[in-house]
Amino acid sequence: MKFYTVHLRPGGAPVLVEDRFSCAAALFGPLWLAAHGAWVPAGIALLPYVAVAALGPGIGCLLWLAAAWLLGLFGQDLRRWSLETRGHTLVHVLAARDAEAAYARLLAARPDLVAAAASAA
Repeated sequence: MKFYTVHLRPGGAPVLVEDRFSCAAALFGPLWLAAHGAWVPAGIALLPYVAVAALGPGIGCLLWLAAAWLLGLFGQDLRRWSLETRGHTLVHVLAARDAEAAYARLLAARPDLVAAAASAA
């Protein structure tokens, strides 16, 4: 079972964020955050890349590895924070085997969201 948080903005479609380690966030860091609209964390995540260039390969690489590991651990949390700052509110926490099952479970629990989901598709 996987856990998903559901974020909703009035008049918008629900956004599901899985609660897990993100390999894509660890590998692609700031690009992954920017692709998900987390602009402030993406800018901050660029700092270790600048440090690699400024400090050289020894300490800079260790800093980059630490940042990659932390982004993998907390990337989804940074997405949630970014959604909250853009006006989304946390409305549900769901457990399901995959995102489609979580979305179906959400629409079964909240039939009022069916119209918003249909307009977003």
